[in-house]
Amino acid sequence: MPHRLVIVRHGESSWNQENRFCGWFDADLSEKGREEAKRGAQAIKEAKMEFDICYTSVLKRAVKTLWYVLEGTDQMWLPVHRSWRLNERHYGGLTGLNKAETAEKHGEEQVKIWRRSYDIPPPPMGEDHPYYKLISKDRRYASLAASELPSCESLKDTIARALPYWNDVIAPQILAGKRVLIAAHGNSLRGIVKHLEGMSDAAIMELNLPTGIPIVYELDDNLKPLKPMSFLGDEETVRKAMEAVAAQGKAKK
Repeated sequence: MPHRLVIVRHGESSWNQENRFCGWFDADLSEKGREEAKRGAQAIKEAKMEFDICYTSVLKRAVKTLWYVLEGTDQMWLPVHRSWRLNERHYGGLTGLNKAETAEKHGEEQVKIWRRSYDIPPPPMGEDHPYYKLISKDRRYASLAASELPSCESLKDTIARALPYWNDVIAPQILAGKRVLIAAHGNSLRGIVKHLEGMSDAAIMELNLPTGIPIVYELDDNLKPLKPMSFLGDEETVRKAMEAVAAQGKAKK
């Protein structure tokens, strides 16, 4: 039997709704995000999928998305492991800025580079940034070494801190036969997808993971996909969700 992995990007957050760079800011789910998470749960329930162990970040939009999925599938008793290594990419000095307004100021191409380039980080978050203390001094990160706590991250940086958690913690559980569910973020999940599929740096720049729609992988014993990722949702819903993510960095017309 192939190994099954299900990943889900958190539902829309309040800052997604406002089209702001969120990163490590702990934005809550919006009402739409809660409904997306509930629909994801319903899709998993209809597919009759059961899990043995779950993983998420330490940010509430991902944690609550997982809660909705587990509640909606009557699996709230499952063990849940949270790690900062599954956090969204740290957007540094861009944190809190509106993406469309930033595109108007710096150009859509520059914003696309900041959002979707592989190895170019955004400007760092300095100590004078309005969200510096709220994020960098948060007690949930108190145990991190100074070298581990980022001030900004490229996608390459995000993958570099997420993959050890995948390799050392999650992958062994899958290989042991556990049915794994991961609820995380666009960029930490893109890192896992890039690793699983052996995608190029250029290809991952164009991948838009929809919010709240569960993605299913069937993996062989080397944890390589046996077939393309599949979405638990109708094609039109998936297409619109992907387009919405892609449009976030465009200037307002």
